[in-house]
Amino acid sequence: MADFYQNGIVTTLHNLSGRSVEELEKELVKFSKKRPMALILPSLFSELEGEALPHIIDELVNVPYLSQIVIGLDRATLDQYQHAIGFFDRLPQNHRILWNDGPRLQALDKELQELELAPRELGKGRNVWYCMGYVLATGKAESVALHDCDILTYDRSLLARLIYPVANPQFNYEFCKGYYARVADGKINGRVSRLLVTPLLRALKRVLGDIPYLEFMDSFRYPLAGEFSFRRDVLSDIRIPSDWGLEIGVLSEMHRNYANNRLCQADIADIYDHKHQDLSLHSEDGGLSKMSIDITKALFRKLATQGETFSSETFRSLKATYYRIALDFVETYHNDAVMNGLQLDIHSEEKAVEMFARNIMKAGQHFLENPMEAPFIPSWSRVISAMPDVLERLKSAVEEDYEDYKG
Repeated sequence: MADFYQNGIVTTLHNLSGRSVEELEKELVKFSKKRPMALILPSLFSELEGEALPHIIDELVNVPYLSQIVIGLDRATLDQYQHAIGFFDRLPQNHRILWNDGPRLQALDKELQELELAPRELGKGRNVWYCMGYVLATGKAESVALHDCDILTYDRSLLARLIYPVANPQFNYEFCKGYYARVADGKINGRVSRLLVTPLLRALKRVLGDIPYLEFMDSFRYPLAGEFSFRRDVLSDIRIPSDWGLEIGVLSEMHRNYANNRLCQADIADIYDHKHQDLSLHSEDGGLSKMSIDITKALFRKLATQGETFSSETFRSLKATYYRIALDFVETYHNDAVMNGLQLDIHSEEKAVEMFARNIMKAGQHFLENPMEAPFIPSWSRVISAMPDVLERLKSAVEEDYEDYKG
């Protein structure tokens, strides 16, 4: 059971009483009459053949309050897209699949590229961005949740607790970030959040001083959670990164666009486990190594937009400060694990810290060498101003793909 402590400047909605999912869903059905709800599922085709997604669909079949499910499908051939139609066909809710590799959506993407309005790289950010556009295009939902498709411990109560804060008409939240304890199979997981993000935020506070943005980011219990929910009006103006900085970028946009009392975080799961990324100690082009560089660059870029200046000397000081704080965290987590009868390998933890410290310098150097880099995907408001019929064309492309290939 969670405590009721409110840390930081963002409201925390705890799981204090263990309400049943049936009780939550009964309320959500009532809320849906005023605030129809949708779910976005960004997916790789390979996840349809994995262990997690089939179970997620088993759970979603029994969700009574959703008006719409939007699936973004990446890395799929025509045969695989047709297989996906059958795979998701048992969902009773209105649902559509964005075949991102199909000729219709590729043609629209090419036009947006020519206007310099399309996502610049493949990945989850691009997938989510097009799904957000489709939700705007259809106008079926007022409250929208998003979660990953590789959650091995998925239970439909996760979705209920995630969307509740933005679905309840008596609440004024525009955005809710999910959080949970990353403990599974007797181990403490979540290395990037534990050993990079939190100690890096603390180090930035020491090096740069008292900055409201850093206090805001440090208020989130699990800033890298891929589960969040929002009101529909958020979709029009948000700018998200297309790289691994998606979760940090979304939080940064919420800080820029909304007052703190319109944002919250909610405890959505007692246990949570998903596909684990390789540490990639010897390559910065994949796994947790690339993720750590992208996340660190996202933080530097956001701070720069607020007037902070960086130099090689700043990054050297930051690396040294981070390293000491992170090593202290390793001891803290080790003691926490021992007291709870869990496993934590100090050697592998410190190897991760050493890699993250190196990557802070790499991210800083990249930041200094590419001052004009614009990794954010334009907001849908900007895209609509340049191509007024873009949402209708996006909707038509998805519908035509479905009609042509549903069998």
